[in-house]
Amino acid sequence: MADTAPIPVAAPMGGTVESVEVTEGQEVGAGRPLVVLEAMKMEHVVEAPVGGIVRGPAVAPGDAVAEGQPLLYLEETAVAAATAGPADDPATGGVDRIRPDLAEALRRHEIGLDAARPEAVARRHGTGRRTARENIDDLCDPGTFTEYGALAVAAQRRRRDLAELIERTPADGLVAGVGDVHGAPAVVLSYDYMVLAGTQGAVNHLKKDRMFELAERRRLPVVLFAEGGGGRPGDTDTASISSLDCMAFHLFGRLSGRVPLVGIAAGRCFAGNAALLGCCDVVIATADANIGMGGPAMIEGGGLGVFTPEEIGPAAVQTANGVVDLPVADEAEAVEMARRYLAYFQGPAREWTAPDPRALRGLIPEDRKRVYDVRAVIEGLADTGSVLELRRAFGAGIVTALVRVEGRPLGLIANNPAQLGGAIDRDAADKAARFLQLCDAHGLPVVSLVDTPGFMVGPAAEETATVRHFGRLFVTGANLRVPICAVVLRKAYGLGAQAMAGGSLKVPVATVAWPTGELGGMGLEGAVRLGFRRELAAIEDPAERAAEFERLVGAAYEHGKALSVATVFEIDDVIDPADTRRWITMAFRDLPVPPERRGFVDTW
Repeated sequence: MADTAPIPVAAPMGGTVESVEVTEGQEVGAGRPLVVLEAMKMEHVVEAPVGGIVRGPAVAPGDAVAEGQPLLYLEETAVAAATAGPADDPATGGVDRIRPDLAEALRRHEIGLDAARPEAVARRHGTGRRTARENIDDLCDPGTFTEYGALAVAAQRRRRDLAELIERTPADGLVAGVGDVHGAPAVVLSYDYMVLAGTQGAVNHLKKDRMFELAERRRLPVVLFAEGGGGRPGDTDTASISSLDCMAFHLFGRLSGRVPLVGIAAGRCFAGNAALLGCCDVVIATADANIGMGGPAMIEGGGLGVFTPEEIGPAAVQTANGVVDLPVADEAEAVEMARRYLAYFQGPAREWTAPDPRALRGLIPEDRKRVYDVRAVIEGLADTGSVLELRRAFGAGIVTALVRVEGRPLGLIANNPAQLGGAIDRDAADKAARFLQLCDAHGLPVVSLVDTPGFMVGPAAEETATVRHFGRLFVTGANLRVPICAVVLRKAYGLGAQAMAGGSLKVPVATVAWPTGELGGMGLEGAVRLGFRRELAAIEDPAERAAEFERLVGAAYEHGKALSVATVFEIDDVIDPADTRRWITMAFRDLPVPPERRGFVDTW
């Protein structure tokens, strides 16, 4: 025994003695629990500061003690220290021990995984579709998805046992979280059709609110797998009557223009699910998708007839009418397209290759009336494999595509001479205006390939409200924050050509033409017919009249061809087509970053 005086072990705080763990004369090592104090409903263990022999515990269970009051004394001895702690104690299983509380939490998480639902998964696979978690695993970089709300269950405790809800309604039918796509985080949500047909329940509405607020706060893109049947009438654990005060649709709509929004529809997507889908910047749909603002039950309930789900908004219809931007074969391709789409909003590609630019020289026929494939021009201008066309089956008079030039992501619009000679009709105007908004919202400069005789005119065209629809193209172009580079491929006539350039040939940061370019207030043939009507009518011989007409058109062409227009500086240059990529990269280099937000992206 040491000759030093006993060491007092004092109370580290005021409290009540819960228990005394040692007795008089007991030899203990350093770190050994001596007394347990209770303060503010918490237990605090007082340990031996050194090894020694216990002398005179001065307190008993139930005693109130003050901070600094001695609890007992220790006569210091050379006793070995106590075990460092329970985490490293072999008696407790060490760091690999799974405590009962942890085991229960792990079990609850496992219930929601596909492996725990083999029958439901087999039924899902039997329809030819993947599970929600399979799609998310394919979308996100491996090991990066972190789930939110995994332990949620349907709000139906008044009608079903909790154990049943845990087993049958994992995550309340909405798998949601944050995962990386190409190394950058994104919010990902997928309705789980294996849970109550992917319907929108009270709890998964709250989950959507949480994820949409998170997306806005962190400025993260959102990918939504929207399969499901809309609102769920069977939830009972709520005081709501109409549920019209749910915030999900408002919060999702607020994301428009702030972050990229990608919607994916496979199978049946009706009502509220379709409403969210329709808010997205881009809609990707599988061949077996059915998309509608009302499903069969809602249609029948409204007295509008009896229909099967497959009769409502099939993918072919929704692609032709412009609802679907990217039609795909199946969910695997849908995920591939979603990953590819998001990449355009994640900065320049580090590596790229380009086609031989000299091939561009021969893509426009020397015969000015001969049609050509404008998509071949686009492929020849863009980096190899970088063209992603949107809404191809709708508004065919204008091509809208995301592309890269020297790795930089860009938006591209192009008149399609194979459709109405490149004239811009109502649908083409809507398509282009909406695409320009998309590019503007997310900071993508725009390349405009011009080959149009102008807007579509005539009584039939006016029946489609062309005045207003074409106005959208002018208003949108005039308010773009991102720059435009305009390239006149062949025809640039009238208001249509101006609209393709943002309202004027002086709006783009560069306006150039290929040698095949021809510009004017209206098409050459029409201008000659109108301007020389009296002179032509005075020629009686039809052959002579036709020859004079061609002579006048030829003269008009010489006057309006790009080389002539460049002499009065209405365009910046007439260039070798092989030099087009250089002009584009020059025009968009070192431009100021636009303000943070433009408002929102028109859903149409």
